[in-house]
Amino acid sequence: MAETGTTTPRERYRAQVRTEIKERAWEQIATAGATALSLNAIAKQMGMSGPALYRYFAGRDELITELIRDAYSSLGDALRTAAESGADLAALAHALREWALADPHRYFLIYGTPVPGYHAPDDVTGIAKGIMATLLDACAALPSDGPATPFDTHLEGHRQWAAGHPAPPAALHRGLALWTRLHGVLSLELAGHFNGMGFDPTLLYEAELDDLLSR
Repeated sequence: MAETGTTTPRERYRAQVRTEIKERAWEQIATAGATALSLNAIAKQMGMSGPALYRYFAGRDELITELIRDAYSSLGDALRTAAESGADLAALAHALREWALADPHRYFLIYGTPVPGYHAPDDVTGIAKGIMATLLDACAALPSDGPATPFDTHLEGHRQWAAGHPAPPAALHRGLALWTRLHGVLSLELAGHFNGMGFDPTLLYEAELDDLLSR
């Protein structure tokens, strides 16, 4: 008999199993990358049959979608919480780095090499656009008194990626520059490419951010 709460025991059990499946999936990703993700291997680890596990996730792509959705939602929540507390663009950039360093495998799932043959559904790309919108809000709040660049002019007619954000072209340019350059530093750092080079990646990230904010 169902309990009187908001969920039944069956629903809670299903949620617990799905959570464990995702935890096992993250372990696989940490060991061999997302391309090696195997539902059958997860089922074996959990003492389940393959068909039994497929009652919780219909296939690999559905599981990957759930992991990507969780990752984007986590980053989106972190940036939105910071923005709502009054964080400026620099503080949002620091929040991005802290989030990435806390779980590099989660970071690389959404900002690393795409999984071959996988296409994210619209709701996932919508979350990603929300993250960009938070950064563009912060970019638009900064003064921009310099002359328009050729790329600013180009962006005036090529703003589809901004999903209708009303930021002026200079703010769009700043947002793209911040996104690409800071992700470049983060990706190299998290992949270990700075190891042994003898400098502090934190200071490199700060230097890139200072340069972006001074424009």
